[in-house]
Amino acid sequence: MNQEQPQPNNPLHGITLERIVKELHDYYGWDQMAYHININCFANNPTLKSSLKFLRKTDWARKKVEKLYLRMLDEVNGYQ
Repeated sequence: MNQEQPQPNNPLHGITLERIVKELHDYYGWDQMAYHININCFANNPTLKSSLKFLRKTDWARKKVEKLYLRMLDEVNGYQ
């Protein structure tokens, strides 16, 4: 039986990649996302669908997006 273990110290636990990208887009917009992470799926004709497709295939890019998301959460919560 493979039950999911609680991860109280992982702020990304239970958050989907789609939610991360949507929240980043709402906060930064595509232009600022492309500024912070230089990848074409944010810079050239960006859409949620194309970004998710690329990020699901590209581990290094997904890690950068997750890092930016954590930084955004810190900014929102006043931990700059």
